[in-house]
Amino acid sequence: MTDLLKLQTKYFGEIEYEAKDLIHFSNGLFGFEEEQEFLLMPFDGSGGSMLCLQSARTPALAFVVLDPFTLKPDYAPVLEEADLRQLGAAEAGELGFYVLCAVKNPVSASTVNLKCPLVIHPETRQARQVIMEPYEMRHPLAEFGRGEEAAPC
Repeated sequence: MTDLLKLQTKYFGEIEYEAKDLIHFSNGLFGFEEEQEFLLMPFDGSGGSMLCLQSARTPALAFVVLDPFTLKPDYAPVLEEADLRQLGAAEAGELGFYVLCAVKNPVSASTVNLKCPLVIHPETRQARQVIMEPYEMRHPLAEFGRGEEAAPC
């Protein structure tokens, strides 16, 4: 029998989860290096393309992340061998990629960061944030034909 843990979240209220559900960022996120364990939870109605990356350490800290390939089908992140090794992957196709969304009001003013995606190995639950050239940090959501329907908050 597994022990369920409880966590107060920013968007979902109190939830229960198992320790095996945590995603581990050994280096944290850029600007949040001390935050190393997160839960990845889809927002209702998003079809799994918009998720919440909720800190397991800091209840008020949660990021809206998007599947970059639903926004930009030709998005082509290339990982260094060291990144693949740290994640325990032989190739990038084994990994999940997510981009941070800075949600603004109005939602059409929101931006996504294609330059610094989150890369997650779905089996080992290891993750890291990487830097991708030649992408930019602030791509307007409107650039991808997404607007008011794109964000839950």
